[in-house]
Amino acid sequence: MSDIEIRDDRAAGRLEALGDGEVVGHIEYFVLDAPRTALVPVHTIVEPAHEGKGIASSLARELYAIAGREGVPVAPLCPYVVKWAAKHPDEAPAADPELRTAAKEWLAAHPGRF
Repeated sequence: MSDIEIRDDRAAGRLEALGDGEVVGHIEYFVLDAPRTALVPVHTIVEPAHEGKGIASSLARELYAIAGREGVPVAPLCPYVVKWAAKHPDEAPAADPELRTAAKEWLAAHPGRF
């Protein structure tokens, strides 16, 4: 497989990893508006044929990079992103508990979204 390209499809709430022109993995997320803006990753999925190649890690790293460029925090609900962030505190600032709580409430109020 050639190099992985990552693209942000903000309208669809997906950060996608592309390899050889096909989506090989993605993070599903939403943008929390209150109490302040944050990116909230909910699920990380890598196609089985592409597992073990660092794709999920690349997606998590890029999500935090996007948040940094936009000047917003990440409030992860996705178990993979939570674990990744704990292993990479230099790249992933700790999540604000208030934002995580607000993100969980938003998700509960939108049960069909994910």
